[in-house]
Amino acid sequence: MNKIWLIVQREFLNRVQKKSFLIATILLPLIFPALMAILVYVAVEQKKNASKDVVYYVDESNKFMADTSKFIFKEFEGSIAAAKQSFQEDQSYALLHIPDFELSNPRGFTLYTKVNPSPNEIGDLEGMLENQIRELKLVKFNIRQEVLDSIKTDITIRTINVSEAGDEKTSDSKVLFGIGMACGIMMYIFIFVYGAQIMQGVIEEKTSKVVEVIVSSVRPFQLMMGKIMGLASVGLLQFLIWIILITTLSSVVLGFFGLDMPQQQMMNEMSQEYPDAQLQNQGTMEVLGLIGEVPFGYLIFNFLFYFLGGYLLYGALFAAVGSAVDSPAEAQQFMFPITIPMLIAYFGLFTFILDDPHGSISVWLSIIPFTSPIAMMGRIGFGVPAWQLFLSMLSLIGGFVFTTWVAARIYRVGILMHGTKINYKVMAKWFMMKG
Repeated sequence: MNKIWLIVQREFLNRVQKKSFLIATILLPLIFPALMAILVYVAVEQKKNASKDVVYYVDESNKFMADTSKFIFKEFEGSIAAAKQSFQEDQSYALLHIPDFELSNPRGFTLYTKVNPSPNEIGDLEGMLENQIRELKLVKFNIRQEVLDSIKTDITIRTINVSEAGDEKTSDSKVLFGIGMACGIMMYIFIFVYGAQIMQGVIEEKTSKVVEVIVSSVRPFQLMMGKIMGLASVGLLQFLIWIILITTLSSVVLGFFGLDMPQQQMMNEMSQEYPDAQLQNQGTMEVLGLIGEVPFGYLIFNFLFYFLGGYLLYGALFAAVGSAVDSPAEAQQFMFPITIPMLIAYFGLFTFILDDPHGSISVWLSIIPFTSPIAMMGRIGFGVPAWQLFLSMLSLIGGFVFTTWVAARIYRVGILMHGTKINYKVMAKWFMMKG
C-alpha cells in the first residue's frame, strides 16, 4: 500500500507541477467567460444593427394585413407567376403567396426563398398568419378579444414530495430536469477526458522505457493503481478549481453586459408575474424556497462518488489498453468497445432517463456499473429510493474491482511488450497467463 501511495504522489505532483496543467486549469476558466463575452457582445451588436428582410407578397385573398415587426412586407401587384419572375431578379429575401383561402380550412400558403430559411423565420411567418386568421375568425363570429382574455386561465401546479415519514418538500420539475442534465453531461465529459489521460500516460511511459525501471521495484498492479488514483486526484482538483473560477468569472461577464445569473432571472420573472408588493414578496419567497430545497450537499456527495467510481472503473480499462499498444493510433480500435456503455448512458439520458427517471430502463441503467455514473446522476435530482442508490453504489464498487482485476492481468504482461501486433486474441492470451 505504501508503494501505491508513493506512485499516487508521483503522478499527482508530476501532473500538477507541469506548465500544461497550470495553463489548462487557469486558462480554460478564462476562455469560457471570454467566449461568453464575445458571443453576448456579437449577439447584442447584431440585434442592434440588424436590418429587417424584405418580403414581397401576393395576396389573392385580400385579407392579409402586413405586420412589420419582423419583416418589411411589400405587396406585388400582379400574378404569382409574374411575382416569381420579378423575385428572381431582385435582392429581396422571400416571396410569400397567400391564396384565396377559407377561414375554416386555411391552406395553400407558400414561401419562395433563394436560401433555406431558419426555423425561427418560418415560425415567425406562420405565427403572424395564424394570429391574423384568428382575428378574422373573431370578427366573423362577432367575438370580442376581451371575452377571450377573460376566458383564458393559467394554472400552475405546485409540486410537493411526501416522504415515508410524512415530511413535505417543495420541488420543481424544471429545476430537477436541469440538474439531472447538467450532472449527466459533466459526468460523461470528465470520465472520458480523464480516462483518456490515463491511457496516454501509460503509452508515454511504455514507449520511453521508464516503466521498465519502475517495475523493477514495484509490481505492475501497484503501478497501475497508483497511476489511476493519482490522475483521479488531479482531476478532482482541476474540476473544483474550474467550478469556482467559471462561476465567479461568468457572474462578472454577465454583470458587465447588464445580464443576470439564472437565479436572478427567476427572481425578475417572479417580480413581473406578481407586480403587487405583497404578492411579489410571496413570489420571492417561493423562489428562495425552491433554491433552498435543492439538496446541494447530497448532490455534490453523489457526484463525487460516481465520478470517482466511474473514473476508476473506466480508468482501469483505459490503462489496460494503454499497456497493450505502442501508440495512440493503435489504441483507437480498442477504445470504441470501452466507450459503448458510456454512449448508451449518454444518449439514454436525453431519450428516456430525464423524461421518465423512474421507469424500468432508467432504473436498470442507473444500477449497471458501466452506465450508472451518467444514468444515476440524471435521476438523482428526482429522488431515488435508498435501496436503488445503495445497490447502484455497491454494483459500481464491484464493477471497479472486476475491471481492475481484468485490467491488471493484461497490464502486467502488456506493459513490458513492445512491437507485438495486438488484437483481442492476444489480449485474451495475456489475461489467461499465470504468474
